[in-house]
Amino acid sequence: MARKRRMGVAVADARHKTVSVRVERTVRHPLYKKIMRRRKRYLVHDEGNDCKIGDRVVIEECRPLSKRKSWRVVEILERREVAEIQPQEIGAPSLEEAAAGSEDSE
Repeated sequence: MARKRRMGVAVADARHKTVSVRVERTVRHPLYKKIMRRRKRYLVHDEGNDCKIGDRVVIEECRPLSKRKSWRVVEILERREVAEIQPQEIGAPSLEEAAAGSEDSE
């Protein structure tokens, strides 16, 4: 029997040798016939830690590797760069405001 394969996008890579992949599929509503997108996230084994956030990957079902991980990365189809957003402290003045404030005090 052939193993199931899915294509998705890596959405998290913080864990060692594990990446979270979001797989989208379309289904038609049985009564209203509207086409809807359904999404599911899989924990996927990435042996070489090659996947980064935003990469389009092909995953394949395998034996259970842990409680929630029973898929593995087969290939990386497309690499994408995702901009990282730095966290900002709430209530802290920005660099421009701090620089302007120090010039005014002189």
